Amino acid sequence: MTSPSRTTARPTAQEGRAVARTKTLLKGEDGAGTVRKTVLPGGLRIVTETLPTVRSATFGIWAHVGSRDETPALNGATHYLEHLLFKGTKRRSALEISSALDAVGGEMNAFTAKEFTCYYARVLDNDLPLAIDVVCDMLTGSVIDPAEVEAERGVILEEIAMTEDDSGDVVHDLFAHAMFGDSPLGRPVLGTVDTVNALTRDRVARFYKKHYDPTRLVVAAAGNVDHAKVVRQVRAAFDRAGALARTEGAEPVGPRSGTRTIRPGGRVEVLDRPTEQAHVVLGMPGVSRNDERRWPLAVLSAALGGGMSSRLFQEIREKRGLAYSTYAYTSGFADCGLFGVYAGCRPSQVPDVLKICREELDQVVRSGLTDDEVRRAIGQMSGSTVLGLEDTGALMHRIGKSEVCWGEQMSVDDMLAKISAVTPDDIREVARDVLDQRPSLAVIGSLNDRQTSHLHAAVS
Repeated sequence: MTSPSRTTARPTAQEGRAVARTKTLLKGEDGAGTVRKTVLPGGLRIVTETLPTVRSATFGIWAHVGSRDETPALNGATHYLEHLLFKGTKRRSALEISSALDAVGGEMNAFTAKEFTCYYARVLDNDLPLAIDVVCDMLTGSVIDPAEVEAERGVILEEIAMTEDDSGDVVHDLFAHAMFGDSPLGRPVLGTVDTVNALTRDRVARFYKKHYDPTRLVVAAAGNVDHAKVVRQVRAAFDRAGALARTEGAEPVGPRSGTRTIRPGGRVEVLDRPTEQAHVVLGMPGVSRNDERRWPLAVLSAALGGGMSSRLFQEIREKRGLAYSTYAYTSGFADCGLFGVYAGCRPSQVPDVLKICREELDQVVRSGLTDDEVRRAIGQMSGSTVLGLEDTGALMHRIGKSEVCWGEQMSVDDMLAKISAVTPDDIREVARDVLDQRPSLAVIGSLNDRQTSHLHAAVS
């Protein structure tokens, strides 16, 4: 466990070089769990968490760009670019990129989200310099070869087709559209067949140049790592590409801010598909990731649909056998959020499932949760928080995302304290704020007219 430190920033520059600013953000015991941050003169941030007792390390670079930064014509460009950065640089071919990590038993991947993109590699600690060199080369030296753009277009179209075959995934995109409409947050991260087919090499290359300069990137490394060595190796890799010289003296971009207007509740979006199971998401606006109410809302979500003892699981699955999978979730963005309840059930059971969901949400608004439910949900969240951070990949994800989204780090102890401090009164207050709003609804499945007629009643 770690605690905040007030260590003063100190220079780490070599003779004749611009000064980098380094400070310790969280100080661990015997060095374990210590989090340090360096800002290079070109605006590149480097954050590390040291765990001397492990033999692995995960290295990642986070780009301060996601699908919500796309115009309608560029929908899918962020994800397209994620694929293309693996397809060759000025120094390496696509095969050389993949074989470099394969040769040392490493793992390399990437993902695109609504508000950021991450590229990462997990390796043995001795192979960390290789991972740093390869991933930094990908981010700074991609050639975006026209032939690779066309070849990868087919791969992405297949990925879209694969996703479309999974109605359990698509229903969440449908729900986002119900809440946000035809806005960046309401569009799918992958784009559509039409938008992906319309993207040209020049459009993607301009998007790359605009969003991948050092001021918009965060480097994160966790595991058996030495902060000073990581800084030197990253700086050398970016200097080799001339990236830092282009932005020398610039400051990093800060976390996102702004105000997002969510569409009024009561919207129902139905996608008719000949599926054996209907997929349902009922939800309403939540809170942003900067809102202190996110802690009681997360506890409320866990109590409603976070485990086998949760209310929805007990009422929908255990007592009535209406669904195999049902859960509640929250999503927090920079300026808004979502709260949703999901269930997968036979189309004939959709009206009953929706009725139970509304009854349980209304019951919490009226009466809150019992003390026992609150204690159980806090215990569940505390345990999952700690257990979820037991590998270097999860630790890299935590410190990288924290820097991109909040510009600061929170210790595990402080996170647990925030969760444990939630009271039944906090739950009642956030339930009134969030659950007492008119919901919207997304449904995928083969419903007859009678079943469909019940949908609008569920959001009234």
